[in-house]
Amino acid sequence: MSCGPVPSILSPTRPIPGGPSVDPLHGSFRSSINRERADEAAHRAHELLTDEVLGRLLSTPREPAAQVPRAREVFVNRNLRMDHVELIGFDMDYTLAIYHMRRLEQLSFDMTIAKMISEYGYPPFIGGLLYDHHFVMRGLAVDRVNGNVLKMDRFGHVGRAYHGLRPLKREAWKELYRNKRVRLRNPQFAWNDTLFALPETCLFSGIIELMESMGHTVGYGKLYDDIREAIDTVHRDNSLKREIRKDLARYVFLDPELGPALHKLRSGGKRLFLLTNSAWDYTNAVMRYLLDGQLPEYPSWRNYFDFTVTAAGKPAFFTENRPFLELDSTTEEGKVVGEAKSLERGTVYSGGNLAQFEEMTGYRGEHILYVGDHIYGDILKSKKSSLWRTCMVVQEIEDEITYTDQRRADIGTLSEVELTRARLDDEVNHRKTVLNSVERRLERGELPEAERLEAEELRKKTKAELEKLRKSLKETNGIADTLERDVEEGFNPYWGLLFKEGNENSRFGYQVEQYACLYTSRVSNFLHHSPMQYYRSPRDLMAHEQAGALSSKMSPLGSEGPPKGSGKE
Repeated sequence: MSCGPVPSILSPTRPIPGGPSVDPLHGSFRSSINRERADEAAHRAHELLTDEVLGRLLSTPREPAAQVPRAREVFVNRNLRMDHVELIGFDMDYTLAIYHMRRLEQLSFDMTIAKMISEYGYPPFIGGLLYDHHFVMRGLAVDRVNGNVLKMDRFGHVGRAYHGLRPLKREAWKELYRNKRVRLRNPQFAWNDTLFALPETCLFSGIIELMESMGHTVGYGKLYDDIREAIDTVHRDNSLKREIRKDLARYVFLDPELGPALHKLRSGGKRLFLLTNSAWDYTNAVMRYLLDGQLPEYPSWRNYFDFTVTAAGKPAFFTENRPFLELDSTTEEGKVVGEAKSLERGTVYSGGNLAQFEEMTGYRGEHILYVGDHIYGDILKSKKSSLWRTCMVVQEIEDEITYTDQRRADIGTLSEVELTRARLDDEVNHRKTVLNSVERRLERGELPEAERLEAEELRKKTKAELEKLRKSLKETNGIADTLERDVEEGFNPYWGLLFKEGNENSRFGYQVEQYACLYTSRVSNFLHHSPMQYYRSPRDLMAHEQAGALSSKMSPLGSEGPPKGSGKE
């Protein structure tokens, strides 16, 4: 009589059989030649790491460099070798030109309200609305159907929502957003990721709050479209920029390190170009204010740049085939001379497209770094249309880092409480498991007297411990929620931190991470780095590596090339 096969039993302490030790389940045998090469490399590694001369060279301190504040650093999402970059381009507005946001937002808000009353038929009483600078930040979405303003985490889940200027009621939040991910391609939602769009969010919520409190019905979609069109017109017809030009010192910060930073890049062999959506007259006025006379080597701002393109029409510049037009830069308005057949230093152009730009300049793909402030117009579209490397200017990061540094002690306490909460949760679950096991043993009623008494004592002890742990967990939840709310609302009373939402990165933070190779608060931060700098980022670790798997020690730095989101739609 034959017996069936003996069942294979997994060991609780050893790997699944079939691994590299005998019969490789994963991977293959290494040949003796490969083994010899590995042994030789290990020997060479030992010699390298114990080389005394090399050790002295690597341990000798360099000349002390000026301490760069954390808020002024260049942050790295994707490794970037600056010695591979030959051409660096810059947007102007909110990139080379850092605006005084409070003053500019107020001006834009006031001009948009005036236009809505005079040209769109809105009642004059909306002219009494006040602009609340705290109510707006980048990365909010407008629900055009329900009249709400939302902040989402990286997955698109809504963490905070306002209707008018008041938090959305919990019941309405649950009904509309609890089990829904906000997809920004859905026309129901409008994504506000630019600094110039901040006033429209405040105006949208302010008009809803005012008119609904007076008993008026508001068509949310039409209201948003009217605001969007009005604020676009204020920008497009140059009425806003005319006001700014009257007093540039009021609206534009002078950065004394901007000229030296651009000079350092040029001295490192880089060629520079300006690619802005602003027209020639405004561009010339702002750039003269920013750079003329900063350095004696550059009597005019135009001396910094090899190519100057105005009215570029981004993001269409990256996706369409509009021609380059040569402008007469001696005229105030930049009169069109004709279609450009080449791009020359000292000449000013408008329009254009990516393909012709690369062809006419002779620079392509990853040899070009573009620095801008707009995720969609400057960063995302350039990544999807080309292999250009990207740096995003996020001026708000200086405020957020400075603020969180000031709250270091509070954040440290919150972190301790959060870790304690997780530990308490684990201990509660462990005690519940122990208690269930003991009670099942007692329910069966088959224990000898001594074991029964011991089990009852364990049940009593476990119940007391469980009660203490549960009480502490409830208290810890309340403490953590209060401390977190205090830190978040200390930065912004409505929306919290810019780059965070709940326990995750915010949607805005996620997009910066996905689409920008580098990000920093201002262009002049490059002054603190070599033009040949190798910007390195740590490799993303998987959960099992974060838990201690030694593969986390291999290739600790990330790879080069386009950022994570460059191929996404």
